[in-house]
Amino acid sequence: MEMGSLWTWVLFNIFVLAMLALDLGVFHRKSHTVSMKEATAWTIVWITCAMVFNVIIYFWQGSDPALKFFTGYVIEKSLSVDNIFVFVLIFGTFRVPAEYQHRVLFWGILGALVLRGLFIGIGTALINQFHWIIYVFGAFLIFTGIKMAFQKEEGLHPEDNPIVHFFRRFVPMTETYEGSKFFVVRNGKRLATPLLLVLAIVEGTDVIFAVDSIPAIFAITTDPFLVYTSNVFAILGLRALYFLLAGVVGKFYYLKVALSFILTYIGVKMVLVDIYHIPTGISLGVIAVTLTIAMIASLMRAKKLERESDAIDPTKLHPPQDPPV
Repeated sequence: MEMGSLWTWVLFNIFVLAMLALDLGVFHRKSHTVSMKEATAWTIVWITCAMVFNVIIYFWQGSDPALKFFTGYVIEKSLSVDNIFVFVLIFGTFRVPAEYQHRVLFWGILGALVLRGLFIGIGTALINQFHWIIYVFGAFLIFTGIKMAFQKEEGLHPEDNPIVHFFRRFVPMTETYEGSKFFVVRNGKRLATPLLLVLAIVEGTDVIFAVDSIPAIFAITTDPFLVYTSNVFAILGLRALYFLLAGVVGKFYYLKVALSFILTYIGVKMVLVDIYHIPTGISLGVIAVTLTIAMIASLMRAKKLERESDAIDPTKLHPPQDPPV
């Protein structure tokens, strides 16, 4: 059975649907706040699944496809962390209760899988039909990487979001959340809840992120099966990664700089594809070193700020003593 055959696509998607059904139907049947322990366990589960699949590709198709899958997975995984920054802003702005956030991310990521599959299909068709389109993708990634490096952090402004405008104008909606429901019926009329609006915004932001991430992985491989599977595994682990990192994502100060460099590097790799082919192993090394430096620098900065905060506030170093009786 060939890697890109119909049966491989069918079997892989059956596996994905089975895992999603197990996730929502068994482990998250009731809405609840996802604990750090649960998020860690699911993060390990999804990473393990991706690595087992990587091993299967290695013994099935050889080292080169396996390396391309792994490099693509690392790229998508690192870029997906940028989504977490936005998810934190969305849930904070719309005050989504913690126990309903998993439901929004579950359906949001399910929609993302469909959209990513569509984008990958379109991208593959364009590259096969028009080889020069790869230069366009490369130039776009260079532009995006440079723009990201100089882009200032901004809050979320719902009043400027076209999805919010659309909902307010055309979709009858309740004023408050109705548990974990996306729709309710009032006086015989079907109304959307604010949770549906949040889901729509999550889907909209994924479309924007997909515009960056899909061309990025085409720099590593144009095999649609490898592009799709590496994307899927990265997205499937995004929910657990969100709950694991949401509380500390603000400490990753240099992550955006690292991601901007990675996008720019990948863009250059695509532009030079017909002049000089940069081996996948070198690309993986560049990405790994860049992320490692960014993480270490971010942690050092966070510890420095914490020490400075302790020095400014003496009560942290010397807690007040109880008065003598």
